[in-house]
Amino acid sequence: MIGVVGTYALPLRNRFRGLDVRHGLLLRGPAGWAEWSPFAEYLRPEIDAWAGAAVEAAVVGFPEPVRDRIPVNVTVPATDPETAHRIVRGSNCTTAKVKVAERGQYLAEDVARVEAVRDALGPAGRLRIDANGAWTVPDALSRLQLLARFDLEYVEQPCAAVEDLARLRRELARRGSSILVAADESIRRSGDPERVAALEAADIAVLKVQPLGGVRRCLELAESLGLPVVVSSALESSIGLRAGVALAAALPELPFACGLNTAAMFTTDVTGEPLVATDGGLAVRDVEVDENGGWRADPGTAGWWRERWDDLPESLRSLG
Repeated sequence: MIGVVGTYALPLRNRFRGLDVRHGLLLRGPAGWAEWSPFAEYLRPEIDAWAGAAVEAAVVGFPEPVRDRIPVNVTVPATDPETAHRIVRGSNCTTAKVKVAERGQYLAEDVARVEAVRDALGPAGRLRIDANGAWTVPDALSRLQLLARFDLEYVEQPCAAVEDLARLRRELARRGSSILVAADESIRRSGDPERVAALEAADIAVLKVQPLGGVRRCLELAESLGLPVVVSSALESSIGLRAGVALAAALPELPFACGLNTAAMFTTDVTGEPLVATDGGLAVRDVEVDENGGWRADPGTAGWWRERWDDLPESLRSLG
């Protein structure tokens, strides 16, 4: 049986994805702690996969790891250059992912932010950017040409449509660009993740445990896609991150740093020992909730989350 423990409210150090506070539901079952935290605007059936991931963590547990440490990147919000530089320098990570193409911002702001991050990383650091599908193919080509001088490792979801990712990837290759293309939303929100591989639309698959239905589902998907994998978070607490760490630890190969250092973006966490990087990596370990900590949401928010969970069919909230 899965028990609902409470709803968390974790303030962010810098506004991210339009949020100042992240909320989610903490659960506990026979296998341990779990999290269910689909973003507030997500509806059924999209949130069903998130429930599957929570049930797996709470009832089944995680596969055996093949490594005990996960290399991770620091995530840089669409902030000013000074803040971006400070975030990277304070992260102890040698890889950074920078948000670009934020609504209401200009290209010059992206350039300044990426330049600041490159300066903070130094020439040997790895730098990747994430446009969240905001660009057309011509926009992506012109912007990547401008940003290429900062030695980009890859661009994540530069265009929204899978067909556009494929066109962009072909054109980058034709121009002799070394920038790789990673697919995120085209895998976790398209309803047809295998199409990314079928159209040769990406060099890298970004996998997120909750949106894709659990660690084991992600392992199956990684095998079917046949692409190198970057495991990333859905901006979860350390309980949700634990599932991402389990996936990264179970993959046969892990050639890239993972986007699992997002607990560092919060001012607090649900545990006294958050999953935050040291020396550019996360240890593969369990996480325990501090039930007396100051992470609980206000009663109104908690009630909304509990009602949202209870409204799911019973078959989604258990192993059936």
